Amino acid sequence: MADVRVYSNASALARAAAGFFAEEAALAVASRGRFCVALAGGSTPVAAYEAVASKHFAWRIDWSRVHIFWGDERCVPPDHPDSNYAMAKRTLLSGADIPEPNIHPMRTDLPPEDAAEDYAAELKRVMCETGDCIPRFDLVLLGMGADGHTASLFPGDDLSGHEGRIVVATRGERGGHRRLTLTLSVINNAACVAFLVSGVEKEPALTQVLRGAPPKPPAGLVSPKDGRLVFFLDSAAAGF
Repeated sequence: MADVRVYSNASALARAAAGFFAEEAALAVASRGRFCVALAGGSTPVAAYEAVASKHFAWRIDWSRVHIFWGDERCVPPDHPDSNYAMAKRTLLSGADIPEPNIHPMRTDLPPEDAAEDYAAELKRVMCETGDCIPRFDLVLLGMGADGHTASLFPGDDLSGHEGRIVVATRGERGGHRRLTLTLSVINNAACVAFLVSGVEKEPALTQVLRGAPPKPPAGLVSPKDGRLVFFLDSAAAGF
């Protein structure tokens, strides 16, 4: 069952999510020697990333043992305003002392299908002790759109073709760009998945996700098979 946590506003949500990030990092480093996290894009995580990089939380994290990945990315240059990497660099990476080899952006300079294969290989290189496995993140951070999409998995997409895949390129453009995204196979293999959801416009889709009633939007298909599922919500998204 999902752990649903509701906060009075988006700022309180961000602070709670930052504390959770720091806690999960410390636990992973203590038990496994490193912390592998997939970042979410969008607007809601911005304040959380800024908080994580602040003096209040950053000192609690052994950044030398943190590996940063992305859950999805637009096929744009890394300095583009729509780049999830650019957002994370501005809000989190610039304030955290993470070794450059531990930062793993998606290769958006490659054709999308090649970039998906390249990122899958990078995930396996870092997280698979043997040559082939489904990578297991310590934490996957996700947002959710008003339509119930998460990462770059959208309603109407044929997700059946993702079976056995780690990273895929979207077939068509979303918001003017093709995208790269982790598949549900990887997301649902994580030790912990945390949604950060704010805004009254998200409430209808969130209600559908939490009730689990069909037809489920992509966010409703997130269900870690051997891990925890946590929702960080502000009161507007929760319908309070």
